[in-house]
Amino acid sequence: MVDGRLTLTMVDTARVPPLLALAALVVTFLVTRGITRMIRAGRGPFRNIDPGGMHIHHVVPGVVLMVIGGFGAVFVDGGVVAESVVAVVFGMGTGLVLDEFALIVHLHDVYWSEQGRTSVEVTVLTAVVVGMVLIGSSPFDVDDEGGPQQQGVLLWAVNLIVGTLIAVVSFAKGKFRMGVLGVVIPLVGAVGAIRLARPASPWAHRFYAHRPHKLARATRRAARHDAHWSGLRTRFQNAIAGAPSRPRQDQDRDRERDGPPPPPPG
Repeated sequence: MVDGRLTLTMVDTARVPPLLALAALVVTFLVTRGITRMIRAGRGPFRNIDPGGMHIHHVVPGVVLMVIGGFGAVFVDGGVVAESVVAVVFGMGTGLVLDEFALIVHLHDVYWSEQGRTSVEVTVLTAVVVGMVLIGSSPFDVDDEGGPQQQGVLLWAVNLIVGTLIAVVSFAKGKFRMGVLGVVIPLVGAVGAIRLARPASPWAHRFYAHRPHKLARATRRAARHDAHWSGLRTRFQNAIAGAPSRPRQDQDRDRERDGPPPPPPG
C-alpha cells in the first residue's frame, strides 16, 4: 500500500533554522546571565566593558547581531546550512537584547533591580511561545498528498487568529503572561479574558471605575493570586538570573566603581 501510506518524519529541514535560532537564544541568555552573575560576585576572568569610563551594555552587540542575522535571513539563499548560520546569529543577538529588555523599557540600568525581572519574564515567554509554535504548528510532518498538511495549516491559522483576538482582551485585563500564551493556545488566553481583570489594568480603569464591588473583588483575587504564586515565580527567576540587589547594595557597588564622592565645595 504505497498510495495510502502516510510519511512521518520527526525532523523537517525547514524547521532546522528556527529551532537553532531558539536554541541559540536560550543558550546565549543563560550564558550571559552566568557571566553577569560572576562579574557581580567578583569571580572569574570576566569584567565589565568600560572604555573611557562609559559602560557598554551587552544589548549593543545584541542589536548588531540581530541586524546581521535579520538581513542575512533576507538575503542569504544558500540552503539549510547558510540559513542555519544566520538563524544562530539572530538567536544569539535576540538572547542578548532580551536579557536587557528592562533597560530598553525603562531607559535606565535596572539590570539588578526588581524592574530587571521583566527581562527574565519576557525571555522565558518568548522561548515558550516560539517553542510551542515550532511544536504545535505541526509536530510531525504528515504528508498524504498534501491533504492532512493543508488542513493542519488552516487549523493553525484559525487558531492563531482566534488566539490573538482573545489575547488582546487578556492584555487589557492585565493578564500579560496568559495573553502571550493565548496567541498559540487560545484556551489559556480565554481563561485570562473571562476572569476578573487586575485592579490596575486598563480594563479595570474603564469598566470597574463605577463598580466598586467588582473592583474590590478584583483586588482581593489579585492579592490571593500574588500571595500564592509570587514566591514561586520569584524563586524561579532568582535561580535563573540571580536575586535583585537591594538599593543599598546598588549604591555600594556604584561607589566602588566610581570612587568616593567629591568633597563639598568650600
